[in-house]
Amino acid sequence: MPSGFSSAPSTRGGFSPASRVLLTLAAATITIAGLHLARGPIGTLAIAALVVMVAHPVRHLLERRKVPSAVATAAVIAVAYLILLIMGLLLVIAVSQFVGLLPQYADQFAALESQLVGVVTQLGVNSSDAQSMISSVSPAKLLELAGAVSNAVLGAASAFFFVLAYIVFMAADAGGFGGLIQRFADSKASLIEVFNRYSQAVRKYLTVNTIFGAIVAALDGIVLVIIGLPAPMLWVILAFVTNYIPNIGFVIALIPPAILALLTGGWSACLTVIIAYCVINLTMQTFIQPKFVSDAVRLSLTLTFFSVVFWALVLGPIGAVLAIPATLLVRALLLDSDPDAFWARSLSVDQAAPPETPAAPVTSARRAVGDAAERQPSPLLDEKGS
Repeated sequence: MPSGFSSAPSTRGGFSPASRVLLTLAAATITIAGLHLARGPIGTLAIAALVVMVAHPVRHLLERRKVPSAVATAAVIAVAYLILLIMGLLLVIAVSQFVGLLPQYADQFAALESQLVGVVTQLGVNSSDAQSMISSVSPAKLLELAGAVSNAVLGAASAFFFVLAYIVFMAADAGGFGGLIQRFADSKASLIEVFNRYSQAVRKYLTVNTIFGAIVAALDGIVLVIIGLPAPMLWVILAFVTNYIPNIGFVIALIPPAILALLTGGWSACLTVIIAYCVINLTMQTFIQPKFVSDAVRLSLTLTFFSVVFWALVLGPIGAVLAIPATLLVRALLLDSDPDAFWARSLSVDQAAPPETPAAPVTSARRAVGDAAERQPSPLLDEKGS
């Protein structure tokens, strides 16, 4: 063989690091595309799973009191259905008020549209271009939006049936998880710990968000009632629901009542709503709420905002609500379960300690080898003794 050439292959087998990265990206792209295509069934399944996860501690409480498993399962289903009933009633009330409110202010919206067109024209924009820009908030567009919201609610009612069915099946299946955990407590201890930590983090995140969302919504409602804004219950429900959307949920809750305040009370009422919302929401969500939920989520602000945008694109609007639980699940599957990849959690500003790897059990063969090694005399001792 000529000198300078080696018979050894360039790699010892497998793929090069660059090939592994490309294959990983390709697999991730295919997975994301599949999630997007199946976003309807996945969304209903995820909602049912989160509701059951929140209601599951009721089972532990009852089983510790020696309540039969069937009764505990029925209690979990009842609590989950109660959660869905409350959320469904809030949604129905909000949609009915929203659909009935828009036609009442069609004339005010038209007047506001003409005023905005004049302001934009004074800034140097062509009148036709200004008209096309402002037409997105015209009364006709808003009425179309009201009809679209009504149709979306009717469509969600059909998916609601599947959520109810999933809850029954998941609550029944969860009754056997205790036996599985005991069976694999030794061989799969680290994996069990990962999913226990994930479920506790999601449960705490949803609980804290619900409590603080109710507080923020109540404070916002008090301000709106003092100002005299129409349909304050609608905006209270909107503030409560959007509290589950990190970062941008506050903006979504602010824009509609601010526009309505501008129509009914002028710029002073509009600025009052904006200032009150900013003070209340920023104080609660920036200074108080993170003290209760930061140890459960441990995601950077950038990653949190990106997760909202990403999951909304993949799963639709429901993805914005599921953003944090979905991101935590991905992190649990890819990082927490792999000790070699656990270091990557620090990229999300998470300083959690890695899960302890259980010590390997000492088998009879290893014990026999160890005993034989202890019985064998040391060469150093033989040399010293000779």
